Amino acid sequence: MADLLPGAEPFSRAGSAVGVLLCHGFTGSPQSLRPWAEYLADHGVAVSLPLLPGHGTTWQDMARTTAADWYAEVERALAGLRAQCSEVFVMGLSLGGCLALRLAESHGPDVSGLVLVNPSLAPDTKLFLLAPVLKHVLPSLPGIGSDIKKPGTAELSYDRVPVRAAASLPQIWRQTTRDLASVTQPVLVYRSSEDHVVGPSSMRALEAGLVPGLLTVRTCSDSYHVATMDNDAPAIFTGSLQFVRDHCRDETWSAGGTAPRRKPRSQGGRCETRT
Repeated sequence: MADLLPGAEPFSRAGSAVGVLLCHGFTGSPQSLRPWAEYLADHGVAVSLPLLPGHGTTWQDMARTTAADWYAEVERALAGLRAQCSEVFVMGLSLGGCLALRLAESHGPDVSGLVLVNPSLAPDTKLFLLAPVLKHVLPSLPGIGSDIKKPGTAELSYDRVPVRAAASLPQIWRQTTRDLASVTQPVLVYRSSEDHVVGPSSMRALEAGLVPGLLTVRTCSDSYHVATMDNDAPAIFTGSLQFVRDHCRDETWSAGGTAPRRKPRSQGGRCETRT
């Protein structure tokens, strides 16, 4: 395996009895969620941001991994965080949103709520529809990373998509969408109004599959796909922290003043809410 790219390191920090597991996206790295994780940690939340297998090095390394490997890694991270915390929320970007939903489906009592940013649940491009066939003749295709509106901001991601790894996505999409009705936790979704990676079919699948009343959607009107690094990132950070405060069962989690239970002031961003 190649050396880890600078900035792609996993991140964790101990905190209160309430934890947050963050899951990064396909061909990306923890770098895309690191500011979000640090914001939550600075407010007293215990955080875990793992590196998915095959990510953060080369696309050739990723070609030797599948969605089953990525899910196994976040499952291990959830178990580790649950050993430290009385309750855990799971948050994710793109594919990480799909992994977060799968964790909620499979480990219901261990997950208190979900915050998803532009979750990927369906094959929105021909690449993913054809990947199971293309993997036999084509090793990689042009990358899909760094879809960011904010000038001067770049995501640490591969410039090529390993087709063999992409061919494993349809299975976890099908598994996750099939079992959405088993999700009982509240779900907050941040959806960019302009996204060049994940199309509308993923959001339609989520809305159709979840039990009514669980889903809240906030539109990010000033960001592209990687909204956690874009203009609406501050609104995502503050909104997700408030979501944890609103839904956590442990009223003592902010003891010691590290995470006071008050509504944080807006720090920018233009996310609009609908339910």
